[in-house]
Amino acid sequence: MHITIETGKTLLVDGPASVTLVSGKAEVFGYVLKQMSRVVIRDGKRMPFAVKENATLEVSLGENATVEEVEGDTVPPSWEEAYKKLATLQTRPTIALVLGAVDSGKTSFCTYLMNKLVMEGRKVAILDGDLGQSDVGPPCTLSYSVTTKPLTDLFNLEAENAYFVGVTSPGKALDKVIEGMTLLKDEVLKRSPDYVVVNTDGWVEGEDAVNYKVQLVEKIRPHIVFCIQNETLNPLLEALKNFTTLTIDYPQTIKQRNREKRKSLRELGYVKYLKNAKVQSIPISWVRIENTEFAGLNKTLGMTKREREICNFLGIKPLHIAELKNKIFVVIGKGRWINPEKIKETEETLGKKVEVLWKGGEEGLLTALYSDEKKFLGIGVLREIDYTRKVMKIFTPVSSGVSTVVIGKVRLDKNLREIPLAGG
Repeated sequence: MHITIETGKTLLVDGPASVTLVSGKAEVFGYVLKQMSRVVIRDGKRMPFAVKENATLEVSLGENATVEEVEGDTVPPSWEEAYKKLATLQTRPTIALVLGAVDSGKTSFCTYLMNKLVMEGRKVAILDGDLGQSDVGPPCTLSYSVTTKPLTDLFNLEAENAYFVGVTSPGKALDKVIEGMTLLKDEVLKRSPDYVVVNTDGWVEGEDAVNYKVQLVEKIRPHIVFCIQNETLNPLLEALKNFTTLTIDYPQTIKQRNREKRKSLRELGYVKYLKNAKVQSIPISWVRIENTEFAGLNKTLGMTKREREICNFLGIKPLHIAELKNKIFVVIGKGRWINPEKIKETEETLGKKVEVLWKGGEEGLLTALYSDEKKFLGIGVLREIDYTRKVMKIFTPVSSGVSTVVIGKVRLDKNLREIPLAGG
């Protein structure tokens, strides 16, 4: 359908939808649209088409998509002021970090900053630190991309490298997130961008969240921290008083998403990054495996004296044993059973918790594949660990150069939909 909008008004479009500028002048997050350029809005996303000169837009709506015409520009004036402040900083590269609660407009603001900067001829790196709602890289990763072109959606950027954390929430892997963000930041700086815009997750409430965000800011060392206005950020702002901070407004028309909608956005990310995937059989002896439950899976020698001792205690020979500092994982065949009394005796004798896993329990776990230079190659879904043939079967578009497989804590079904982990 064709919609004509007057100068000074904004058309809000909730996806899934596509919009083409037929005539006039309109902007999306600071990006001045070209005539007949088509903008795709993903399901769960909202885009504001701010009309600068009377415009006719061709709008195609998918299921449950909506359009709404509102007065004025929905991008707050404080965003323009924030951009001007950023543009005056003399250090190169200039690092700007964005903080805000869930659904406060962080990604929209990062997109706006990037567009304003690249339209001034600047080279901009986007460092995406939002595991649960990642735009640049696959879900459950931290990632970055460097660009000189404006975009309406960061999802259209191609990740240049990523760091797999393997969970959707930073609270379950704080040290890993901070380590990954620091490594990627150092790598980004070698690309000599003019600006680095760092997006973060929406976990900002509570003492643990504040401590985590302060640690992250201290590692990234931004020249300016933009905080999207919300009273829940006050303790965090207080904790960041040694850094230059600027508070900006959140858009009044921001789209609030429930947990199910956020999950479906992640699932679009799995689909994007598993396009053209096939089941690859990877000999376990060829790769390094990073995961506690499957530690030592690729060792080629027979059972150690310690492992034989554990077998004797349990009264069974498992398919695999992984002994950690305070826990022992044992993998047994489907339908097999270990006497609970034997488990209890083993725990008391060895002073460690014994966790029993069954073969097949690994099916559907999200994985990441890396090269021997620790370059992220892509994601995959673990289909099976064949303990007899010592082979991993992984559904992935990555077909060669794999030297490390990292097994995550998110499980996907055959349709790439997230399903709960057992007991989770």
